[in-house]
Amino acid sequence: MSLSVIHYPHPTLRHKSLPLKRVDKQLKAWVEEMFDLMYEHEGVGLAANQVDLPYRLFVMNPTGDSQQRDQEQVVINPVISKAKGQQKGNEGCLSLPGVHADVVRSNAIHLEAYDLSGNLIVADLDGFASRVVQHETDHLDGILFIDRLSDGELADVRHLVHEFEIDFQSRLNTGEAPTEEQVAELWSELEKART
Repeated sequence: MSLSVIHYPHPTLRHKSLPLKRVDKQLKAWVEEMFDLMYEHEGVGLAANQVDLPYRLFVMNPTGDSQQRDQEQVVINPVISKAKGQQKGNEGCLSLPGVHADVVRSNAIHLEAYDLSGNLIVADLDGFASRVVQHETDHLDGILFIDRLSDGELADVRHLVHEFEIDFQSRLNTGEAPTEEQVAELWSELEKART
């Protein structure tokens, strides 16, 4: 199964991901593929459900620079707590290419998660890294950045978002896009494999 970035309003983007209980060779291969896709699409983070996988996992590199591999992080089963302050910042999404808007997020957060080797990650993050983690964790809960916009802010990008809806409906009509039922079936199979 080769991965690709899925676009809104693909049903998988609204599914709540299930915690991962084990890491195997296949998952590690998918993680490598996720990093490749993230850089190819000039992103700084990519959640598993953005590539149609049901796992509570995302990859990130706040620099967005594939040469800075030391900045890469694989984040499994993230739990965010101790949110402090607020900051507004411009966000985009690889599942909504070309759509950007200012989103209010917590300025600082506490993150607990696991890496690909099963080591516990405990970090206090602020600024941009905090924003990336919040954005990607939202994905794992089936939340998109457009859900966090005010009515006025959403109205500003609504025409762009609507184009994705029209395109998806067209592909659904021709059988090129999956139905909710097909997505549920795929997720069920994938969940049994690793949860």
